[in-house]
Amino acid sequence: MARQLEEQISSRYPVGQRLRILDVGVGQGTQALRLARAGHTVTGLEAEPEMLRAARESLATEPAGIRERVRLMEGDGRETGVHFLPGSFDVVLCHGVLMYVQEPDALLAGLARMLAPGGLLSLLVRNGDALAMRPGLAADWSQALTAFDTDTYTNRLGVPVRADRLEALTATLAGIAAPLHAWYGVRVFTDNVGNEVELPAAEELERLLAAEDRAGRTEPYRRVAALLHLCGVRGG
Repeated sequence: MARQLEEQISSRYPVGQRLRILDVGVGQGTQALRLARAGHTVTGLEAEPEMLRAARESLATEPAGIRERVRLMEGDGRETGVHFLPGSFDVVLCHGVLMYVQEPDALLAGLARMLAPGGLLSLLVRNGDALAMRPGLAADWSQALTAFDTDTYTNRLGVPVRADRLEALTATLAGIAAPLHAWYGVRVFTDNVGNEVELPAAEELERLLAAEDRAGRTEPYRRVAALLHLCGVRGG
């Protein structure tokens, strides 16, 4: 997904332009630090104190020049209007957050308002059209059959969460003046690989990432990906 985001940023902005980026649900700060290392100014918003603490610990190990480009704040993505003025950012990231929000439309509308005209809204969501894939490939037929008729599931942490469908999000993005510009599938082949599995050697890992990247851009593979990466562009 990092490659896809870099592709979208580089296609919209001149090389070397330092962007104002808001990362909603910054988590441990992995994406925020990557963007700060590339020269951008990043504001990270995180509601979970433990995650925010981990992000601050990671940031503390970075050189001073990178630390100066990152601001980490405790806060909820549904309250961006409390913290920031409309149009304050060139790019807004909301990765792995919507599945925890029961009514996402208001949150998305608020995020779109944070974008300057022509700004990029990057979403990473669970693919509601492919919920049967994980249990099906694991031969859990009962769960696979149930997954065809629902938009909810239990994640690997045991937390009940929700998924989003491409068609519905496309309509939502159009309605908040940030229409869909591009979309990708994420984790087409590797969704059933556990977090505890050791990464392969560098050459094999590169082939794996290349296969995932190719599948995430190619029909019909991207439609059965575990996650969807959607990029909307603010009008005006």
